[in-house]
Amino acid sequence: MGAPQRIGLYAAGLAAVFAAAFAVAGVAVPESTVENWTATEGEHDMEGDEDMATDEHGGHDAPAAQAPRGLGIEQDGYVLGEVAAPTVPGAPGTLAFTITGPDGATLTEYTESHEKDLHLIVVRADGTGFRHVHPELGADGTWTIPWEWDAAGTYRVFADFVPPTGEDVTLSRTVAVDGDLTVPAPLQVSATAETDGFTVALAGDLVAGEASELTLTVTRDGEPVTALEPYLGAYGHLVALRDGDLAYLHVHPEGAEAEPGTVSGPDIVFAASAPTPGRYLLYLDFQVDGQVHTAQFAAEAR
Repeated sequence: MGAPQRIGLYAAGLAAVFAAAFAVAGVAVPESTVENWTATEGEHDMEGDEDMATDEHGGHDAPAAQAPRGLGIEQDGYVLGEVAAPTVPGAPGTLAFTITGPDGATLTEYTESHEKDLHLIVVRADGTGFRHVHPELGADGTWTIPWEWDAAGTYRVFADFVPPTGEDVTLSRTVAVDGDLTVPAPLQVSATAETDGFTVALAGDLVAGEASELTLTVTRDGEPVTALEPYLGAYGHLVALRDGDLAYLHVHPEGAEAEPGTVSGPDIVFAASAPTPGRYLLYLDFQVDGQVHTAQFAAEAR
């Protein structure tokens, strides 16, 4: 079977998975939306699997216009296996999965990136319930982490890692959690976010197809926070997801890696590039006094 046929079958299959997952979560998916998923997935796969941003440390060496990441289970021959997890909210259990390499064997070795072999991002389809965690790797190549869902819905699980050889890989699957679905009001576009007594202000614009600078400033009670601690080798981590299909972008601050025992702030500067105009969900992780906090924004890319 040739590449175009494989891409077409993959895109159609992925669209079916999304439709089924939304149905289980209690969300009706219009036929036109499924058709759009199918068309979009085919276009994305033909464009390639390049990073959506500049480079992983925020430099400006990568091409400005790049294809989205994290839209499927496969990239560069690496495949995310089925994700096992509790099926209802409030039931303690384990989230587990494996990743296979281009040779079809379960991957057991990884290249450490930002102090971890794999970063796991989990978020509900509407952008709520964001978690950035780090499971444990077993000798057989199975990743596991204790897990409990807070709410019903359809979730995207992203595995972000660097294989022993090659570039960053981002794979994703959907997981359906049964139960009564409560959908909050959409997050409004805003330049500020509140979290755990901190205020985070966002300056700069996302620009489709080119690198742009984003500055996030952390304050508490109106005073600048200058005690931002290194967390996974940086003073902050930013994840951006395109609203709608949750295309994935994971960037880090510009500049040198944060040294243990040092502090910084109140500004954290990132370089990012949105693949298309539209609405994006931004999640900033930062650490103060040994505690990680997450601020969430909605922003429009022009």
